Amino acid sequence: MSTGCWKLLPFLLAPLLGACATAGASGGGAGSSPVAWLARARVVELGHPLTPDMPVFPGGTRLNAKVLGTVERDGYFIRQVEVGEHVGTHVDAPAHFAPGSATVDKLSPEVLTGPAAVVDVTAQVAGNPDYEVTTADIESWEREHGPLQPHHLVLIRTGWAARWPDEQRYRNADAAGVMHFPGLSLAASRLLRQRQVRAIGIDTLSTDPGPSATFEQHKDFLAGGGYHIENLADLSSLPPTGAFLVVSPLFVKDGSGAPARVFAFLPP
Repeated sequence: MSTGCWKLLPFLLAPLLGACATAGASGGGAGSSPVAWLARARVVELGHPLTPDMPVFPGGTRLNAKVLGTVERDGYFIRQVEVGEHVGTHVDAPAHFAPGSATVDKLSPEVLTGPAAVVDVTAQVAGNPDYEVTTADIESWEREHGPLQPHHLVLIRTGWAARWPDEQRYRNADAAGVMHFPGLSLAASRLLRQRQVRAIGIDTLSTDPGPSATFEQHKDFLAGGGYHIENLADLSSLPPTGAFLVVSPLFVKDGSGAPARVFAFLPP
């Protein structure tokens, strides 16, 4: 971890370590240290594994794994893997839609970690698969939990992850090939960009709603320097606040994005 990241760690962990700080102030001893808290934390996997038959956005490159060596024949097991940058649970770097912006290898450890703000729109999506998260949804979360801050990673819980790995249900395309799944409105994206949050994550194929053909939300948010996390797994175990995220995309030089593992640390 970089020196800068170590300096930021207490600030990043502050929303989650209030109990530890209180215990320390009252003589809690070594057991109340941040390291001890992390050792007791419940860690939740928020990503889907890469598989040859996973749902992908039309045109995406599925996982293709070719066996090059086996233990029986060569003394070791090894494969050659081909996979697209934007399949499975993955990160969109700003450069994905904003030329000259940061590629995935330029996303610092500081921006790939932080407290999660989980905005739940499952009720709205239940009645409208094309639902677009509104500014009212964001402002409602803020009224209850406080203003979003630049260190937040905003996760949109739509419930769509329940359709994974059935590609037909996950894409939800009509007879004309138009996909129907929820995403963010441009107005909501602009509000989150104004809040300068680090990232927007969602449990669907795209942060833009399925019918979008112009990707206006991508263009807006990524141009502001933020990044996306798409195809997140079930977010139902996360509270609206209190989880700390670690986003770990493949360290691909000059990548427009990369498959990622995403972990949420929850207080014990």
